[in-house]
Amino acid sequence: MANEQNLIPFTSDQSREEAKKNGRKGGKASGEARRRRKAFAEAFNVLLERQFQDAHGKQAQGVDAITTRVFQKALEGDMKAVQFIRDTVGEMPVQRVEVDTIDPAARTEMDELLGIDGNRD
Repeated sequence: MANEQNLIPFTSDQSREEAKKNGRKGGKASGEARRRRKAFAEAFNVLLERQFQDAHGKQAQGVDAITTRVFQKALEGDMKAVQFIRDTVGEMPVQRVEVDTIDPAARTEMDELLGIDGNRD
């Protein structure tokens, strides 16, 4: 998430050197965030492959233990678990947005940009 204090918009008041400096700061921060996300992903991948002992004394790989627990929660009626499973297996419903009305001024502007004659009747 961006830190509002670090966002300095480019203006004609800003010199080229200042713009370069600000761009460099943003690039460094982006790289740090990317490295941090990568480190988290690597740590979780190690844990998912590790062997754990469940409450019944059985050995299970991390990923198996988690999927089993999520599945148990879904069977118990936890709808968030059901949705997680549905989305993970690729059955997420399509989300559509329908627009009933378009602002006439916006319609005219779009028509002009697209080179369409605005008289549609």
